[in-house]
Amino acid sequence: MDYVEIAIPFFLLALVLELSYGKLIGNNTYRLNDTISSLFMGSIRGTSGILKIGFSGYVYYQIETHFSLWRMDSSLWITWIFAFIAYDFFYYWFHRISHERQIFWASHVAHHQSEEYNLSTALRQTGTGFFISWIFYIPLFLVGVPSYVMVSVGTLNLVYQFWVHSRHIPKLGWYELFFVTPSNHRVHHAQNDLYVDRNYGGVFIIWDRLFSTYQEEKDGERCVYGIRSAIKTFDPVKANIHIYQKIFKDLSYSLSFKNFYSVITARTGWSPEGPSEDSFDPNIFEKHDPSIKPLTKFYAFTQFLCMSYAAVVLFADKNMEYDHGVMLICIVIFSMFCTAKWLDAQKIVKLEYLKAMIIFLCVCYLYFFSPEILLINVLFFYLLLNIAFLPFLDRE
Repeated sequence: MDYVEIAIPFFLLALVLELSYGKLIGNNTYRLNDTISSLFMGSIRGTSGILKIGFSGYVYYQIETHFSLWRMDSSLWITWIFAFIAYDFFYYWFHRISHERQIFWASHVAHHQSEEYNLSTALRQTGTGFFISWIFYIPLFLVGVPSYVMVSVGTLNLVYQFWVHSRHIPKLGWYELFFVTPSNHRVHHAQNDLYVDRNYGGVFIIWDRLFSTYQEEKDGERCVYGIRSAIKTFDPVKANIHIYQKIFKDLSYSLSFKNFYSVITARTGWSPEGPSEDSFDPNIFEKHDPSIKPLTKFYAFTQFLCMSYAAVVLFADKNMEYDHGVMLICIVIFSMFCTAKWLDAQKIVKLEYLKAMIIFLCVCYLYFFSPEILLINVLFFYLLLNIAFLPFLDRE
């Protein structure tokens, strides 16, 4: 069972409650641009999940069917306890290597780019993780964990991680000794020299204590969130691919096998030209927070609501035709790209006209060649909405 799908409405409700609580006590931890960026990233991750299920699902099926040592009984509680703990153990190593090796960091970096820390950060997920993350969980299938149990404990692990992305919850006493908490996970998201690359556990912090990667949050060391070498944009496309761009650049530095091996196995931050500067001064760090006009903020928020509808309602249709899905994914990603550029204080009216034209052509295609009434109506309404904003955006 996929508990993440069940939990999504509760996630969104929790975001609203945390935002309201922060404003009530005068300690708001949300910014419109950063929050929209994080939720856009979560939406892209949801669309890429289709590819993950298709590819990794096939590999897991083959292992479970032909290569597992035996098959555990999913009706026994000991199977679930073993799977839950073992999954978190392998998650620890996946998470740690995702920070230590750039080929894995290329995917995971998207989760760490937010320069705020709130519940929306938990939903900021990579859109390229399906490439290699599945490799780490193969041992669970080899020892006979049923796929149903695997999916269930994996999504439970992810659901647990949601609540620890908060600045409002203090240290929790003895609970800190055994479990991942908001305090020790704040450390994980910080880029301070004391905190960087620490606390990798998903549910249990005991793995970090066992393998010497634990760091307690200190009262005298305020967490500064984000990544070093910040990309300075809210563009979800660049957020997902910028480390891959660096890797391809490093590969082109020399076409030798030695350079290829070095790049693929390199530690994060390595380059053929020498390692990047790794020092960090929290006193001179500045958040990426461009000033934009109220109408632009309203437009961005409207686009966010539309993309949320697409992610939560339209992509939830398991019977969607393949061409409809591809069309919708392209429109959603391009719309997110355009919205991010407005949040970056860039005037991109020409791209908005191009987007309107693309949506119009998609509506025509659906109407004449592949009719789907709901999708046609949704896209037609979205087209009218974008056209209504165009005269006002042109004056911004």
